[in-house]
Amino acid sequence: MKNKNTVLIFILLGTALLAAACLAVMTGPVVIKPLLVIKIWVHQLGCGLIDKDWTRIPEVIVLDVRTPRVVLAILVGMGLSVSGAAMQGLFRNPMAEPYVLGMSSGAAVGACLAIVLGVGKVLGPFAIPVLAFTGATATIFVVYNIARTGNRVPTETLLLAGIAVGLFLYAVVSFLKITASMESLQNVVLWLMGSFAMATWVDVKIIILPILAGISILCLLARELDIFQFGEETAVHLGLNVETIKRILLISCALVTGAAVSVSGIIGFAGLIVPHMVRMLIGSRHRILLPASALCGAIFLVCCDTLSRIIAQPSEVPIGIITAAIGAPYFVYLLKRRKKAVKWW
Repeated sequence: MKNKNTVLIFILLGTALLAAACLAVMTGPVVIKPLLVIKIWVHQLGCGLIDKDWTRIPEVIVLDVRTPRVVLAILVGMGLSVSGAAMQGLFRNPMAEPYVLGMSSGAAVGACLAIVLGVGKVLGPFAIPVLAFTGATATIFVVYNIARTGNRVPTETLLLAGIAVGLFLYAVVSFLKITASMESLQNVVLWLMGSFAMATWVDVKIIILPILAGISILCLLARELDIFQFGEETAVHLGLNVETIKRILLISCALVTGAAVSVSGIIGFAGLIVPHMVRMLIGSRHRILLPASALCGAIFLVCCDTLSRIIAQPSEVPIGIITAAIGAPYFVYLLKRRKKAVKWW
């Protein structure tokens, strides 16, 4: 019965994701009927399986403008949510999230450098993603080495090191904003608020392999994450190489988060509230929690991105504002709930 329920859950989540994606593609200044969206998708994927009976304009809108944006939101939502679930499992804390170790600040420094210094003239469209990803991954290695004591890395020290490095990098971002020109400053601020407005298939190609690889590694470590719930000492007694697993988890989370942030900017709370809500609904077994969080995270960001496009037409609200408006009250709820219970799991 449990297996049937699990399969049903994933079927429902997959259907909901497809519906959210279709709704996102059909919504905009030019409304496209859902049947036409599906026909264009099937025609493209099926290499002419369906006869083309539409004009060029809706095809361009669907395939070149809106679909890459939706696919990017799906990948970023999956990456942030799975990383959040893994970080919460590793630290045994419902308020842990992908940015807790300063990765977002590192990515912000890299992106700001690319924008302020005009690196785009050399690297083209790859400038911001490459430097943002480099900044995020470099940050996690710095934090890890600061927190390391001999062959051990205590999770409490790791969190404190992440906070300290994150604050320092935030100061660097503030300095870059002060020294930037007005045009560069505007671009920096928009990037920091998060957006999929400039999404292209190039962005999808940049992040798809790192995100899917990182998610796959995290899912393979689901059993180890379950054992971490009982504490590191218990994990050692059960024969786990705790420090090695912790390194793999952190590197995988850094890979996924760095790739996601590099193309979307800072999108807060997605990796915090989605895994926690999924955990409340289906339990804390990571074998089910991680893939379910991936699907729910994708649905969440696609819906938030759709809302960001229609809530203030013809203008567009950065998606980071939408997720913060939803996530901040939920974060306060978590704090109050945490006061009432000593144990979370």
